[in-house]
Amino acid sequence: MKKILMLLLTSTLFFACQKDFGDLNVDTKKPTVVDPGALFVYSQKELSDLMASPNVNINIFRLLAQYWTETTYTDEANYDLTTRNIPQNFWNTMYVSVLNNLKESQRLIPSQNAAFFPPAVQKNQNACAEILNVYAFSTLVNTFGNIPYTDALDIANVYPKYDDAAAVYDALFVRLDKAITDIDVNSPGFGSNDLFYGGDMAGWKTFANSLKLRMGMTIADVNAAKAKTIVEQAAPGTIASNDENVAFTYLSAPPNTNPVWEDLVQSGRKDFVGANTIVDAMNALNDPRVPLFFTVDANGGYSGGIYAASNNYSTYSKPSTTLEDPTLEGVLIDYAEVRFLLAEATARGFNVGGTVEAHYEAAIRASMEYWGADAADVDTYLAQASVAYATAAGDWRQKIGTQKWIALYNRGFDAWVEWRRFDYPILNVPDGLTYGDIPRRYTYPVQEQTLNSENYTRGAASVGGDEVTTKLFWDVQ
Repeated sequence: MKKILMLLLTSTLFFACQKDFGDLNVDTKKPTVVDPGALFVYSQKELSDLMASPNVNINIFRLLAQYWTETTYTDEANYDLTTRNIPQNFWNTMYVSVLNNLKESQRLIPSQNAAFFPPAVQKNQNACAEILNVYAFSTLVNTFGNIPYTDALDIANVYPKYDDAAAVYDALFVRLDKAITDIDVNSPGFGSNDLFYGGDMAGWKTFANSLKLRMGMTIADVNAAKAKTIVEQAAPGTIASNDENVAFTYLSAPPNTNPVWEDLVQSGRKDFVGANTIVDAMNALNDPRVPLFFTVDANGGYSGGIYAASNNYSTYSKPSTTLEDPTLEGVLIDYAEVRFLLAEATARGFNVGGTVEAHYEAAIRASMEYWGADAADVDTYLAQASVAYATAAGDWRQKIGTQKWIALYNRGFDAWVEWRRFDYPILNVPDGLTYGDIPRRYTYPVQEQTLNSENYTRGAASVGGDEVTTKLFWDVQ
């Protein structure tokens, strides 16, 4: 009997060895061939999540813009960026999750079957990826200053040098112009893998021109002539209504909900209330967006917590129920911002058509419309001497800067950029600090200091010191 069992076992092993088990060595959860569209859509979501998130481990821009303030834990509102390693988390997400996946998507685009993805489609897909590359790199520049660019994303170079921020901007303008030129609006792009426009290339062209307008205005104080050329080229092709806003649509169920909902609702935490900086300013202007931005406070009115102090959650106004909607879209660029940019351009003497007053008023109306303000309330608001362009306090920087800050509510990063450019509104100062302590940039990640120390040292010196108070190249006012 033992001999029979041994023969059977031997036969089984023999035939088993003759069978091809190659398919068993393939990990189906880690495919060797990836669809470039899948990488592209992943990059879109990661970028949108990063910019929308209020998570204090990665994005504290709503605090820096003084839209919100904290309740129990106040380190971030007091400009502590290092305890949670916030700059490193932001840096890594942008480089690894966004830019690296865009690079890989672009590498794979030409490998697609030309019968299904002809050259015009592949060219459009590459242009979409380039536009997001420009958005991501410009965001890194506007956050840190000089950054790895030429050497970035090269797996063979673990010690990338830091490129001059102004030179990076120049390179990004070239890439953006080529993307705009390459777009064929009569051919599709990424189709269902495009969660901004569903493959509509006309939308991407509008996005690119609006981004070009924004970046052109960003350098206006440091290079007015170059800015003028860029802005005048971009202006005719920019967003023309709220229907054309660049926005990411979130879903009602995790993991595809708006990250604001995740931190305000899903977490069950009570970390944020409205900041007195913005609530007081809006109350003083009788702004009809106050109840659209915030809930009522304990007394039935609207009040913000003292910025950077420890605040009682139940006492003050909180972010409104609109922001607690898991499907709330994540906006990257909108119509109100574009009209404010055109107002500024006109005030600077750039030839973009229209008047400062007309663009300024249209920008405020666009913001009001987006948030759902009553039309009659909008007219009343604009008629106030404290709001009307002709009579509002200050020069064009103060007028536009203040109203743009309000309109950018829930877009903390863009508001922080604009505050640094306009130097308006006047923000509150945390107890024990000075106005000069308000961050003008993120410091470089700790990992750069330890792993890429030689290039970090050069990069930090070239921006004027790795401090939050160091101004970026375009921040010269």
